Amino acid sequence: MFVLYGILGLAILCFIVVKLYFHAVGLAHLVPHPEGRTPLVLEEQTEDSMVLSTKVEFVNEGKQCATIMDAMVRSQLPYEQYDGIEVRGKAEREGFPREDDYFEAVLVQQTGTAGDCMNILMKVRLTARKGKTLKEALAHMVDLPLELIWQEVGRKPWRYRKIRVVLPAEEIAALAGAKLVKD
Repeated sequence: MFVLYGILGLAILCFIVVKLYFHAVGLAHLVPHPEGRTPLVLEEQTEDSMVLSTKVEFVNEGKQCATIMDAMVRSQLPYEQYDGIEVRGKAEREGFPREDDYFEAVLVQQTGTAGDCMNILMKVRLTARKGKTLKEALAHMVDLPLELIWQEVGRKPWRYRKIRVVLPAEEIAALAGAKLVKD
């Protein structure tokens, strides 16, 4: 029985030492700022589709470097809510556009060092459905909820996190030159 208590005590001691070590050297603490997202930018428009983008800033408020391994934009606009628009989203590192929808991993340094924040560009393609033009479809548009989902890692094991960003229908319609109508 003494051996069992000794092993249990050693395990508890190791746990405490690891916790104290992480407390002393710190961890990465990646904080997104969706409330400060940039206004929507119209990147491309055709008769039946448009591409919009907005930037969300990420700041590492921890004591260690953080890594964003992957990021994606997921639409939360089901056809039951509004079926006049098809929505496709993607995430990009600002300044590093890619054609293949792949998100290249990026290091985010801790606050107080050069490059202590970075922006993720949320891009959304809106395509009119049911034979409508883009302006006809956007006339009945609703607010567009999006999720920005990312995989991060630091001294702790990787994990997925997400935030919600809502693009107002008025802002979307204005960029397309459409006028919202009350349904």
